[in-house]
Amino acid sequence: MKKNGSWRLWLVTVVALAVTSPCVAQTQGEESEATRWFTVESLNPGLGDPPEAVKRATPRETIRSFLELTEKDDLATAAHFLNLSELTPAEQRKRGGQLARQLAEVLTRGEWLNVSSLPGRQDAAIEDPSGQHPQAGEPRRNIKLASLTAKGEIYDIRLGRYREGNEEPVWLIMPDSVSSVPLLYEEYGPSLLEEYIPGRFKASFGVLKIWEWIAIPLVLLAVGLVGLWVYKLVGVAARWLPSGAPSIFAGRIKMPTALIVMSLVTQMLLDYVVSFSAVATTSFRVLLIAILAWGAGTVALRLVDTLMLRLTRRLMGQIDDTKPRDERKLLTTLYALRRIIILVAVTAVSVYVLSQVRLFETLGITLLASASVLTVLVGIAGQAVISNILSSFQLSLAKPIRIGDLVMFEGQWCYVEGIFYTFIRLRVWNDRRLIVPVTYFVSRPFENLSVKSTKEYRSLELVLHLSADIQCIREKFLEYAQAEDSVIEHHKLCCYVTGQTERAQTVVCYLMTSDPFAGWIAEMHVREKLMAFIRDDHPEWWPREVTVISERDVALGETPGNRAATAADRADERPSE
Repeated sequence: MKKNGSWRLWLVTVVALAVTSPCVAQTQGEESEATRWFTVESLNPGLGDPPEAVKRATPRETIRSFLELTEKDDLATAAHFLNLSELTPAEQRKRGGQLARQLAEVLTRGEWLNVSSLPGRQDAAIEDPSGQHPQAGEPRRNIKLASLTAKGEIYDIRLGRYREGNEEPVWLIMPDSVSSVPLLYEEYGPSLLEEYIPGRFKASFGVLKIWEWIAIPLVLLAVGLVGLWVYKLVGVAARWLPSGAPSIFAGRIKMPTALIVMSLVTQMLLDYVVSFSAVATTSFRVLLIAILAWGAGTVALRLVDTLMLRLTRRLMGQIDDTKPRDERKLLTTLYALRRIIILVAVTAVSVYVLSQVRLFETLGITLLASASVLTVLVGIAGQAVISNILSSFQLSLAKPIRIGDLVMFEGQWCYVEGIFYTFIRLRVWNDRRLIVPVTYFVSRPFENLSVKSTKEYRSLELVLHLSADIQCIREKFLEYAQAEDSVIEHHKLCCYVTGQTERAQTVVCYLMTSDPFAGWIAEMHVREKLMAFIRDDHPEWWPREVTVISERDVALGETPGNRAATAADRADERPSE
């Protein structure tokens, strides 16, 4: 009994699998077809059967054929590339050609569409031999051609793959995109000026039309004349303004102001007067965005530079360490602010321009694939520049030096005049300018003589005879040092004998001065006065050589000089070998 029951259970299972397998296979097949195309009962019945010139097997073939037909003004045939399912058959016959013409204008003027970049496969699958794309090899039933903005809203132009009955699937403009064509045409369609252009000038010549090759130089000439007029007007205004910061600022923004006005005028012409093809419009808009951003950033930099110049002239005068620390710290902060403005402006302009060109959408995969190579190349080529920039920001934040500080760098007295992105400008004591790369400066030890206080101990050294009266010299030193205005803290004045030899002694005098440069001058003055005192009153204190002459030498008439001459004569009389 158990044996017969197991055979019956096995037989029922086999029958069930045989019945359900075709259903599962049919369901999977339907799901596969649903992901490859849209199934419709009919396509544009109001247009009739499509002519043989209509090629719609791939997205690339569809758009290329559509643009060729609209350029030939074969709008009735071009309407077959639109899915007009939201219109009645009568409306399809009436409005199909008009919608095709409007869509062609939108595609050629709204966004730079590269037909060669569209998929050439019937299933529009992404071909990626590297296999890094997550959807590589998967069929698609709709793709995006362009994203355009009209009245503050974004509208997509998309292609969809449709299959009518047992016919071969074809690629058409999707109904949602067709419904937005009239609105986009109002935004991107031809301007009123183009209605007066003869038809023979509307033919294509290369990437542009004939009338565009004529109109673009004229527009550039008109915009250039406007920029020249603004440049001269700002120059006249700079001369009319009172002398000082306003006139300096106006004189330095002539060029950026002219470029800003030129970009705004060009933008107005493109929006309200004339409308070029997408190739010219995209190039113009990217260039205008870059010029406008550069002009605004330059004006901001000129404002900061003028403020720095005004602070330098009115508050500080000559940049040195005798000025208050707060003023020098403020000037250093302004230099750091200037570098931050440059960095932010360059970054913002680059990101905004790239976003407008849509490089992140079209070249994103390529950039990601080559990111490692680019990183290595940029790292090697720009290592010195990047390290200088980072070191510059480090100096601005940590402030081991400030504008106006006196530093001892590689044996030279230097005042810090400017801290820039890649270099530091130092003013040497003899008014020469020393340009030092930032990384080189921070990698070398330097002495900041203004970091805490400008006062400095100075010392002068005299070498005198052993018979010199040290107490007399000490009194004279105190008298001369106290007479100097830059010598401070008189209780720290001192004079000592620091060494001696069999012939002379070394006397060193110490004095505290208000700042290094004034201290150097005070040291020279005191040394000169002490030397004059010794020369005029006690010349015997200068070091001299002592020669002892015995009585025998005097009796023989020999002196050190005579002995030296006699020895020389004897050497001349020796026979040569």
